Amino acid sequence: MSDADFEARVADLLAAGKTDDAAEVALRQLGPSVLGYLRAVVNDTDDADDAFARFAETLWSSLGGFRRECSVRTWTHRIAWQAARRVLQDPYRRRRIPLGSSSAANIAAEIRSTSSLEREATAPTRAARLRAELTPEEHTMVILRFDRGFSWSEVAEALAADGESVDEATLRKRFERLKKRLRELAVDEGLLP
Repeated sequence: MSDADFEARVADLLAAGKTDDAAEVALRQLGPSVLGYLRAVVNDTDDADDAFARFAETLWSSLGGFRRECSVRTWTHRIAWQAARRVLQDPYRRRRIPLGSSSAANIAAEIRSTSSLEREATAPTRAARLRAELTPEEHTMVILRFDRGFSWSEVAEALAADGESVDEATLRKRFERLKKRLRELAVDEGLLP
């Protein structure tokens, strides 16, 4: 379904008072893309899945109040960004320590980490190391602007937090500084001359 058809379908369902149907259409159409976005930004599969669950619940419960000040696609990514921020700012998640494992699991992990195949599979690529240098907000800017094709005004709308608007010109300037920093890091990593 094209973006225009999708937006029209959701608008028609909302106008007919079929909020649950509209939410289902929105989740089915945008859910896979939003999940991929959250996994990239949150950088932890379990936390991203938690953020996606929060996103889906918020979308489902608040779509009836959607004021159509932006596209459904932009609005859903705004909800996803807010869900990602809540997960990333959760005090438990910031200080959690993985549970210890058994001696057998520790030995198995040691053996896997010393094998050449495991090292190759787990060694971060140079591009992945560059992405790791990005803050979640910077990662969001890159994903929405280049991977998802959002306009700068849509990116600004998606990044708006708690009713605060994000100035599009400021966002562009921040992105210019980010590009300069990424270029320097890419040169350091040997990705660029």
